Amino acid sequence: MDNGKRRVLFIACVLTCATPWIGTATALVMGVLFSFTLGNPWPQQSAHYSKVILQLSVVGLGFGLSLGEVLRTGSDSIIYTVAGIGCTLIAGSLLGKLFKTDRNTSALISFGTAICGGSAIAAMAPVLKAKDDETAVALATVFTLNSVALLLFPAMGHLLNLDQTVFGAWAGLAIHDTSSVVGAASVYGAQALTVGTTVKLTRAIWIAPVAMGTALFMKSEQKAGVPLFIIGFALAATLHTILPQFAVLWGGLTAVAKQCLVVSLFLVGAGLSRDALKIVGLRPLLQGVTLWLLVSCLTLAALLSFGMA
Repeated sequence: MDNGKRRVLFIACVLTCATPWIGTATALVMGVLFSFTLGNPWPQQSAHYSKVILQLSVVGLGFGLSLGEVLRTGSDSIIYTVAGIGCTLIAGSLLGKLFKTDRNTSALISFGTAICGGSAIAAMAPVLKAKDDETAVALATVFTLNSVALLLFPAMGHLLNLDQTVFGAWAGLAIHDTSSVVGAASVYGAQALTVGTTVKLTRAIWIAPVAMGTALFMKSEQKAGVPLFIIGFALAATLHTILPQFAVLWGGLTAVAKQCLVVSLFLVGAGLSRDALKIVGLRPLLQGVTLWLLVSCLTLAALLSFGMA
């Protein structure tokens, strides 16, 4: 198929995903199949816009929550978040040595798993003075596992008969990127989406202090701030709380945000290519998979044993 026809078909898929008849999992599979069979005609552009649309979607989801829900869920998960980040970074360092992964690549995979996937890797790469190829390997590893998680987690949740709150917390704590957390949680249910999104964003806030702490330790001048879409999410929830008379408007914005999320997941899937998989390599992939499985299993065991704090 020539490039012109591929572009037309790609646009048609994006428009189809913007309709209410397509869900998140379907959109992701569509994107992956398109990339592997026909090839993404706009790989760089779709990667850029997937992040932009996702961040706007997260802000829009905030209009569907009250500030009380956000604060309560965030505070309930804070112990798991702090403990999880610390233990993941330690385990990642040990696994990196075991699999003899390049030091910077190992650290980036560990940070991405511990905090917020690609966002954490992007923030930490300049702090560690990582080379482009080291960053690319870490991103490709995390991105591959994100795509698997989006399909695997809901299936495992139903198999284990997890309730909405436990599944949402598990997704928020154990899946790397916000896109896959929100996607997996939205497939599972409305309450799972609320909990998963809030837990994940609470976790993502730690990008700034961890990056700044690492910069101080390494005497690096690189600084990192709280991602703007997290601030936008909190502001949206605040507006929902202080202006309840606009409930219809907030509901409409939330519905649009959920469908925009579907579009972003098609673009995420379309970014997964054979070339991206080749970049990863065996050792980083083994480290990433082992660390992710360890975090996922221990997090779920803790949630089932102790529940939300």
